[in-house]
Amino acid sequence: MFRKLFRSSSGPRRKESTNWTGREDASGSEEIPEKGEEIVEEPVRLEVSDVLDLHSFAPRDMLAVVEAYLEEARARGFSSVRIIHGKGTGTQRARVHALLSRTPFVGTFQDAPLEVGSWGATVVWFRDEIRQGKPS
Repeated sequence: MFRKLFRSSSGPRRKESTNWTGREDASGSEEIPEKGEEIVEEPVRLEVSDVLDLHSFAPRDMLAVVEAYLEEARARGFSSVRIIHGKGTGTQRARVHALLSRTPFVGTFQDAPLEVGSWGATVVWFRDEIRQGKPS
């Protein structure tokens, strides 16, 4: 769910949208700010599990989301996680793999097994000594 906050001189009002584009609300009417308002996206806190599905994030936010997710998953003690980036043209996969390659606490990563995403998802294993707080 997207949360939009409309700010104006009369104060903020909130509008929620279930449309993935964030351009329409559930009734199908287009979100148009009133005169003098600006639309500001409000961050939404997500539950951290061993799977992150990137389909609900804007491509421009993807790397920041993955980076924050990896840090939080590692801090919560996960030894491995699965990142679902989709198959598509392979662009998002390449961007995720590039980030993983330069992340010091990532031990290794590979495409997910066929039954859980194949090349549309990546399984990541954290380095044990860093995950447990030991120096390398």
